[in-house]
Amino acid sequence: MSEFINNVSIKRQEKLKEIIMGLHEGKTLEEAKAMFKEHFEDVTTQEISQMEQSLMKEGTIGVSEIQKLCDVHAAVFEGSISDIHSFSDHTKIPGHPVQVFHEENRRIERLIQEEIEPYLSQSGKTAELMLRVAYDRLKEIHNHYARKEYLMFPKLEKDGITAPPKVMWGVDDEIRAEIKEIIALLGSIDHDELEVKNKIKSNVERIKDMIFKEDNILMPLLLEHLGFFDWVIVDSSSDEIGWFLEKPTHAWKQEKPVGEEELKKEEQEEGTIPFDAGTLSFLEANQIFNTLPLDMTFVDKDGHVKYFTQGKERIFDRPKTIIGRHVSMCHPPQSVHVVDEIIESFRSGKKDQEDFWINMKGMFVLIRYYAVRDKEGNFLGTLEITQDVKGIRELTGEKRLVSKD
Repeated sequence: MSEFINNVSIKRQEKLKEIIMGLHEGKTLEEAKAMFKEHFEDVTTQEISQMEQSLMKEGTIGVSEIQKLCDVHAAVFEGSISDIHSFSDHTKIPGHPVQVFHEENRRIERLIQEEIEPYLSQSGKTAELMLRVAYDRLKEIHNHYARKEYLMFPKLEKDGITAPPKVMWGVDDEIRAEIKEIIALLGSIDHDELEVKNKIKSNVERIKDMIFKEDNILMPLLLEHLGFFDWVIVDSSSDEIGWFLEKPTHAWKQEKPVGEEELKKEEQEEGTIPFDAGTLSFLEANQIFNTLPLDMTFVDKDGHVKYFTQGKERIFDRPKTIIGRHVSMCHPPQSVHVVDEIIESFRSGKKDQEDFWINMKGMFVLIRYYAVRDKEGNFLGTLEITQDVKGIRELTGEKRLVSKD
C-alpha cells in the first residue's frame, strides 16, 4: 500500500514539474492551467515546495528563472491549494505572528486600494503628490518582508526547504527596488507621468501576487514546520525588525517555561571561561562583547552563523533566528556570490581580510571580514565586524582631557 502511495506521489511531482517546465519553455498561462485541471483536483503547499526544490536541485531551473515566472506559477495553482484551512485557524489568535502577518497583508491591500489605485486614473500634481505620500508609507513593506526572511525562513531551511525561501526573497528584493525607484521618479522634476504610473501598476500587481503566495503557500508551509517554541522566537524577535505601519495592538499570550537550554545557560554563567591571557565569567565575556561599539558576527568553517553581538546600536538586522543558519541564506540571492567568494578565499588561504565601506542612512559604515584560524593556521571560520566610523573620520586635532559631561 505504501509503495502505491509513493508511486502516486512521484507521478504527481513529475506532472507538476512538467507543467511548470512547460511555462518556462513558452506555454501560455491558460495552457498550463488547462493541463493542471486535467490532472489535478487540488495541490498542497508541500507539493509545490517539493516541486520547486526538486527543479533547483536537478539544475533544471535556476533561482533567477523561477523568480521571473514566480507570479505565473502562483496563478496556475490559484484556487486549488487544499491545506489553506490550517492557516486561517491561526489568524484568530490575537498577537500570534501568523495573525499579525495576516493583518499586515490586509493593511497592505487597503493601502493599495485606497491610497494608490484611485490616483492612477487621475492626472496632475495632486494625484502625483498623493501617490508619493502613499509610496512613502508603502516602503515600510520592507519590515514585513524582513520578518519573513530573517525570522521565518531559517526554520524551513533547517528542515531542508531552501527553494521557496530563495525564490521569495529574490522577488521581495525586486519589489523593494521597484518601490525605491518609483519614489525617486515621483520626486524628480522631469519624470514621464505615464511611465511612472505603468511602473506603479506593475509594482502593485507583484505585491498582490506576493500576498497571495504568503497567505496560501508560505503560511501553511510554516505552520507545518514551525513548532510552539519556534513561534515564540519569531514573536520575541519581531519588534527588533519592525512592522508595516502599525505595531500590533495585542500581545500574544503564551507561557514561556524555563527549559533545559535556559537551565544550562544559568549553570554556565556561574563558571568561568579561560582565555590565552586571563579568565572571564560568562556574564563578563558576554557583556564585554556587547559593549564594543561595533557589530561582530562569527560564521563557522562550514558556513553556519554561530554567534553575533547584541550591542545597543545595531547597523544591520541580526535576529536570533539566524543562529545555525547557513550564511548563504542570510543574504539576498543577488549578493550571495560575493559572500561565497570571500569565505572561499579565506578557506583556501588566499586572503585573510576583506574590507568594504558604504554610505547608509547618514552613516559611513565600514564592513570588515577576517579569516579566523587556530595557531596551526587551520581555518575556523569568518568574523564580520561592522562599524559606523563617520565620527572617527571627522576627528581632528587632539583630545587630552576628560570630558566634563
